[in-house]
Amino acid sequence: MDAPSSERLPDRGQVGIGTLIVFIAMVLVAAIAAGVLVNTAGVLQTKSEQTGQEASAQVSNRVQVASAHGNVANDDHVEFVNLTVMRGSGSDDVNLSSATIDWVGPDAARTLVGKNATIESGKYVVDPNGDEFEVTPIQDPGNTVPVLSDQTDRFRITIPAYLLDDDGDGLEAGEEAQVRIVTQHGAITPYRVTVPESLTNKNDVTV
Repeated sequence: MDAPSSERLPDRGQVGIGTLIVFIAMVLVAAIAAGVLVNTAGVLQTKSEQTGQEASAQVSNRVQVASAHGNVANDDHVEFVNLTVMRGSGSDDVNLSSATIDWVGPDAARTLVGKNATIESGKYVVDPNGDEFEVTPIQDPGNTVPVLSDQTDRFRITIPAYLLDDDGDGLEAGEEAQVRIVTQHGAITPYRVTVPESLTNKNDVTV
């Protein structure tokens, strides 16, 4: 025979309370786990967006070398290398004073930092030292030098090749140097400077 109802009800109540406690504990654990997962997902999303933006900047925020020429001295070596640069297509503003140039020449490898050319008597005076390149405007409608802020801006980067050479002359005929322009965004523009085989009777050559 079944036990009296008065004996069964307390047992059922205890089982019900235990089940309720376990259920509440499971809900709390699930809620905490969900909160952790949501927070982790948010952090990972933020990091991925930041990484994506940085990667995009490194690809797009670069400069483009429009032309290059060298100043010839004594008919036998290039003293200065001049790069005419512009903002790359789709690039944001590029501050050349915050950029660096990696120079790898026949005699030296060096990293140069940007410097604005000084103005004396209304003219730009270019006189970089061995750890610098200088920036002068060629076409700068907005007067923003050294920041390339418009697609029509053209600035000249002057590299003192004669200070990056063992004999203090510069690049001789037929020599080469590797140049890498690294913007403040980390975007890299490589360029190979190649001196012609003959510099006789020339003051300026394309390199």
